[in-house]
Amino acid sequence: MDGRRTTSELGIQLPEAKVAAETGTMSGPLVSDGADRKVSRKTELLHVVLRLVCLLTSVTALSVMVTAKEASTISIYGFNLPVYSKWSFSNSFEYLVGVSAAVAVHSVLQLLFSVSRLLRKSPVIPSRNHAWLIFAGDQVFAYAMMSAGSAASGVTNLNRTGIRHSALPNFCKPLHGFCNHVAVSIAFTFFTSFLLATSVVLDVIWLSKH
Repeated sequence: MDGRRTTSELGIQLPEAKVAAETGTMSGPLVSDGADRKVSRKTELLHVVLRLVCLLTSVTALSVMVTAKEASTISIYGFNLPVYSKWSFSNSFEYLVGVSAAVAVHSVLQLLFSVSRLLRKSPVIPSRNHAWLIFAGDQVFAYAMMSAGSAASGVTNLNRTGIRHSALPNFCKPLHGFCNHVAVSIAFTFFTSFLLATSVVLDVIWLSKH
């Protein structure tokens, strides 16, 4: 009875195995692990690209801000008065430069670490402790960039410290180039904050799966 049952079961299973072999389709843990690894590799590549873009945007925000300076003249009651403005005259602009520099260093370190592990075909995030460290760093820098952009974009702050010791309600008219530099730098600051927030989301996804 057992022999016939075994033979009967084999008679049912063997054709399925043959069909699977002929069609070249397989299923099971090995195939699943391979697919998961492919998805994980794509996520790691996305993580590296995100680091690279974050580095470029933070460096752009930094470089555009430190070149924000201009001298001009303005006519008040028939008198031509010289006006001059520079990013270092504002504490908020100095804060933005400092945070952007810190984010650039953070991005460089993470990018070098990730690329080196990719070249060795090792996981970009080796452990949960490393993932938590990256998560904390990305979150702190995302909030810092957001606060720096918000502080620098305040119209009151610009009018108060854009030109030191001068009561000038609308200094962007004589200092148009300076204001354009500041606006571009602030835009890249907010974009960098968005990229860091996206990186935080990827960190959370990795932690939820491991």
